[in-house]
Amino acid sequence: MNINNNNPAKYSDFSLQFINGEWVSGSSSRSLENINPFNNDVLGTIQLASCDDVDKAFHCAQSAQISWAKRDAAERIGYIEKILSILSNRKEEIIEWIIQESGSTRIKATLEWQSTYALTKECMSYPDRVEGKMMSHPVNGKKSFVFREALGVIGVISPWNFPLYLSIRSIFPALVLGNTVVVKPASDTPVTGALLIAKILDEAGLPPGVFNVVVGSGSEIGDYFSAHKVPSLISFTGSTDVGRNVGRIATGGQYIKRIALELGGNCPLVVLDDADLEAAVGAAVLGRFLHQGQICMSTNRIIVDKSLYADFSEMFVKRVRNLKVGNPFEADTIIGPIINKQQLNGLLDKIKHADVSLEKLLGGEHQGQLLPPHIYGNVSNSHALAQDEIFGPVVSLIVADNESHALQLANDTEYGLSSAVFTSDMDRGINFSRGIVAGMTHINDITIDDQPNAPFGGEKNSGLGRFNGDYLVDEFTRTHWITWQKAHSNYPV
Repeated sequence: MNINNNNPAKYSDFSLQFINGEWVSGSSSRSLENINPFNNDVLGTIQLASCDDVDKAFHCAQSAQISWAKRDAAERIGYIEKILSILSNRKEEIIEWIIQESGSTRIKATLEWQSTYALTKECMSYPDRVEGKMMSHPVNGKKSFVFREALGVIGVISPWNFPLYLSIRSIFPALVLGNTVVVKPASDTPVTGALLIAKILDEAGLPPGVFNVVVGSGSEIGDYFSAHKVPSLISFTGSTDVGRNVGRIATGGQYIKRIALELGGNCPLVVLDDADLEAAVGAAVLGRFLHQGQICMSTNRIIVDKSLYADFSEMFVKRVRNLKVGNPFEADTIIGPIINKQQLNGLLDKIKHADVSLEKLLGGEHQGQLLPPHIYGNVSNSHALAQDEIFGPVVSLIVADNESHALQLANDTEYGLSSAVFTSDMDRGINFSRGIVAGMTHINDITIDDQPNAPFGGEKNSGLGRFNGDYLVDEFTRTHWITWQKAHSNYPV
């Protein structure tokens, strides 16, 4: 297929696995119906992968990796250039798939495509960031070198909320650095989390075995995937509970491997007493309700100084009440469907319990998997609604007595992913931010941000490792110390 074709035929047939450069049927006895969460249309049926398919995928990736790593960096970068062209030519097709499979609004799906394109472009710089060095050695004539080498095979377990972006965030950097990849996507988004990426890489002409996809149920292949002896690293993005299990299996089994875990969040947005209220309200609305709040970086708690709380809550509720809930394909829709019925039922249970004990400022009944925004005021930070990660359009407003109390509340959580603080004083904002135990803090901005050159990752139960830029280069390569001497030493024995 000509990758320079500005009107390429749409991709078709997402019913197969992608292993060793071929589209093959999964060998499990199970199948998966891929469901549109807005209207419950069946987007397709996939014969799932078994453990035998996982074996084949990992062994093909292992065989391909040796020659792939030996290719010139310029050649691997050339594939990224082809991928960028395909992403551009197929922009609308990709956005449509994100909308219909993950329930993303058009606004969010477009943002995901933009983030994917920007990160893919950044990947072209990764080979030039791999640095080695020559070290001094106490023995005259002996040379000491430190090299960075490709890890080998990387296993990627990707999530359903930003399926395309959060998959390629591991896949493309791994590939351009000389690794090969096997990916297991979330069952809710097998196309945008992996199979669509396979179509793109197949169109770009990637060699067989360099990239492989196994779509399978977690109960059948999940633990086997993480415990497999071939991958050198497992990159997992998802919930903290599942991530704990992945980390335990990957590091505590017979074959110990590295892990990169991007897990849950309980992200606070703090409004100090000198904040610009209009800006803080706008950031809180977007930070909580983008993609129905189904983002690990979503604003989960809004902590407001008591002197501003009344005005903030009034402005916030007024703004949120006007958000359009509905068909994600319509350009002005802000809140689309919850990803699946299980997730919806969990949210409804939380709302039921919150209604009994909390001050409800805004709510409404769900229609199918569409859940309108729910806002609760004067919430205690110890309440389950404030302590749990709420993956949906439900938010807590919490009152802080002063700045030190606000910092205490922000840190009173098992998570430490993203955070935000609003203040008119830059020094105050930086000092406050440095007191938050989190991987990321944004001053006078939303909690949701992920830039290709900035370290993305969390503290505490929000994960291990960092993505993007030089930080990811360190994660996805290994250190190799090599010494050289011209003549052998006079050994004592």
